[in-house]
Amino acid sequence: EIGLVPESWGGDTIFVDVSAKNRIGIDDLLEMILLQAEVLDIKAYKKGGARGVVLESKLDKARGPMATVLIQSGQLRRGDIFVVGNTWGRARGVFDFTGKPISQADPATPIEIIGFSELPSAGDNFFVVPNEKTAKDIVSYFQETDEIKRQQRQEPKEKVTLEDLYSQVQEGKIRDLNLIIKGDVHGTVEAIRGAVQGIDVGQDLRISIIHSAVGGITENDILLASTAKAIVIGFNVRPEPTARALAKKYNVEIKLYTIIYDLIEDIKKALKGMLEPVYEEVVQGRAEVRDLFKVPKVGTIAGCMVVDGQITRGANARLLRDHVVVFEGKVDSLKRFKEDVREVQSGYECGIGLSGFNDIKTGDVIEAFARQKVETELE
Repeated sequence: EIGLVPESWGGDTIFVDVSAKNRIGIDDLLEMILLQAEVLDIKAYKKGGARGVVLESKLDKARGPMATVLIQSGQLRRGDIFVVGNTWGRARGVFDFTGKPISQADPATPIEIIGFSELPSAGDNFFVVPNEKTAKDIVSYFQETDEIKRQQRQEPKEKVTLEDLYSQVQEGKIRDLNLIIKGDVHGTVEAIRGAVQGIDVGQDLRISIIHSAVGGITENDILLASTAKAIVIGFNVRPEPTARALAKKYNVEIKLYTIIYDLIEDIKKALKGMLEPVYEEVVQGRAEVRDLFKVPKVGTIAGCMVVDGQITRGANARLLRDHVVVFEGKVDSLKRFKEDVREVQSGYECGIGLSGFNDIKTGDVIEAFARQKVETELE
């Protein structure tokens, strides 16, 4: 259908059977890529400023916006000024794939860069410019162009909620399902956008993603959802406590996922009026990490203050860093001073150890939770 004929059928397109799950064919694929590069005489030029593409981006608590970039031509040096998408920056730090600082990067090199003025998007083009003025002029032009395009394609959106989605579609009252998507990294957010927009919703409904971004679910997300009658989708992120309270006040639905497949299946079932009973998370307690202790043969113990609810030994727990889920597991140990305890109430200090996880930092939040089965039916 798209004009690709395999060599086994007399064509000139190389096909390789690959399974990342079973670790089959990866070496063959890499070998074929190198062979094609040699046959096509593909070469990269080291001279001049670097050009490349953003593979991934994220917000780091200590370093700020940072991105993984693949250099395609030229050479990037620490201190270079660059433009990427609709933002610009200066390469304050350049790191190789092991996290080791480097002073320059050559073509075909994946690197991490810090020094962005804003968080770039996965897929954005990256290129070095001579000076800061040039960078700002280019970004200003890109932003003006994007605003014109956005206004040209903007359409009024009708309101809908998930609970009455099926009945309203059948009655012809709505045509749009509005979604707000928040995720832990930009690549994930873009993957969810693509997957959601690829759902076949027929002629009676249209899925509209009115906002998507990286980071935890905030009050602004809830206010926007309340105005637009949108559903807030969180992927590997959690709502801020104030956002959770605001969502309850304005009856805004928040759906939290860790697997894209589950998200897509829920939307499909909701469209068909077939949403199955789900498990609702109940937050039992929250503790702020205020100190760290290294215990030989045990690992890192977090010195915490329980600020809400209670923390119970053996409970399901997740570690949040800037409202982004860093780890999910169980409370392996719980102590008051040197004594093992079963639970610690709000207002008391304690030591918490997480099962199999030691990368805890001061300022992190440990959230204990339980899952309760609830019946969710569409009206």
